[in-house]
Amino acid sequence: MADAAQVWIVDDDRSVRFVLAAALGEAGFRITAFADAAEVLNALASGRVPDLLLTDVRMPGDSGLILLDKLKASHPRLPVIVMSAHTDVASTAGAFRGGAQEFLSKPFDMDEAVALVRRALPEQAIERAALPPAAVPEPAQALIGQAPAMRALFRAIGRLAQVPLSVLITGETGTGKELVARALHRESPRAARPFVALNTAAIPAELLESELFGHEAGAFTGAHKRHIGRFEQADGGTLFLDEIGDMPAALQTRLLRVLAEGEFFRVGGRELIRVDVRLIAATHQPLETLVEQGRFRADLLHRLDVVRLQLPPLRQRREDIPQLAARFLAHAARKLQLAPKKLSAAALERLCAHAWPGNVRELENVCWRLAALAPGETIGAADLMLALPSATQATAPADWTRLLADWARTQLDAGTPALHAQARELLDRTLLDTALERCNGHRSDAAALLGLSRNTVTRKLGSSRRRR
Repeated sequence: MADAAQVWIVDDDRSVRFVLAAALGEAGFRITAFADAAEVLNALASGRVPDLLLTDVRMPGDSGLILLDKLKASHPRLPVIVMSAHTDVASTAGAFRGGAQEFLSKPFDMDEAVALVRRALPEQAIERAALPPAAVPEPAQALIGQAPAMRALFRAIGRLAQVPLSVLITGETGTGKELVARALHRESPRAARPFVALNTAAIPAELLESELFGHEAGAFTGAHKRHIGRFEQADGGTLFLDEIGDMPAALQTRLLRVLAEGEFFRVGGRELIRVDVRLIAATHQPLETLVEQGRFRADLLHRLDVVRLQLPPLRQRREDIPQLAARFLAHAARKLQLAPKKLSAAALERLCAHAWPGNVRELENVCWRLAALAPGETIGAADLMLALPSATQATAPADWTRLLADWARTQLDAGTPALHAQARELLDRTLLDTALERCNGHRSDAAALLGLSRNTVTRKLGSSRRRR
């Protein structure tokens, strides 16, 4: 990463800084973000100089145009891209008159922003900036995605990180709930303090109280010395409680008091412990249903659910699968010290068509197996049998109905007419063609496999061919 082009972002809107930094970081750039012009000028005074700088126009203190004037006076060759939501003549003319390399209108498309940065970079930085993401060591667990739901999530993280509110993260298993919690902590004023994570479902109920709140020596059999719990470990920082829906009822009451008063006793202790902790909770369960069943406290849900972030399952963001798979394959190759591998178009098509009941975590596991087991540098569709046996097996009913539901939503959103008739025709055609292929074209055998009469198969085939 040290050879990658250094890009600075200056914007008082934290969500803009977060989203833009994520997109440019994914493109292989080194990113530093600043909230105002004063921070940038201080960084420059210390001897640091980027390859390119992006600045907003309207900010507290010096505006972007004033900053541009100062930059051009001290660093005339530094390329600057001016950003603004106010694309009027005065703003654009002022930017270019001041020496801006480019002007970027808000809201902007991330791909266009990355392309604009590449074009504006000086020649000596172009080769470094053009490195593909796989060539730059990056954390495999970073939050990435271009799907609309993910872009909305990134914007929400950018806004919420600064505000010390409790957040409830919901989503299916494997969608990356802990990654969101870590991003909220990393972008917050608490970033220098601890981030402590605990999966409440992974700790036996009789040990969970001690794990959360700590215990004194002699509090119970085997407690030979004082133990500091997760709340104390996270003091000043962030505590992430995963699978909060599995927390026992008695502990829910204790947790509610900590959230309300910021204080607790260790197990077996008399000293009142006060902590300053931001709590982020996550669950794949419908907590409202658990409340109705009496398994989860309604008042605790209200305390946790100040802000809710819903993570989309991977099947609803299939456009992100190529980028995620490339990231995971590159990371696995580095960790296993193997030659980098890439997916063929056919293999990628199969991955994109898979239902992914295990979501992003399942995709990552598949990529690790492919990196270790696929024999060539290019992973073909046949190689998926090594890592994704279901790719060549009959799909479970729950899987194909989820795919059908996704297709139906897309068609309904597009206003497709006569959708039911179209779906029935596609279903008939697919079943008939598959059965005939299995039976080498023999209609009687195909009819027997499908539980139909031969005349019905012949009639359906004729009807289907007339429509084609």
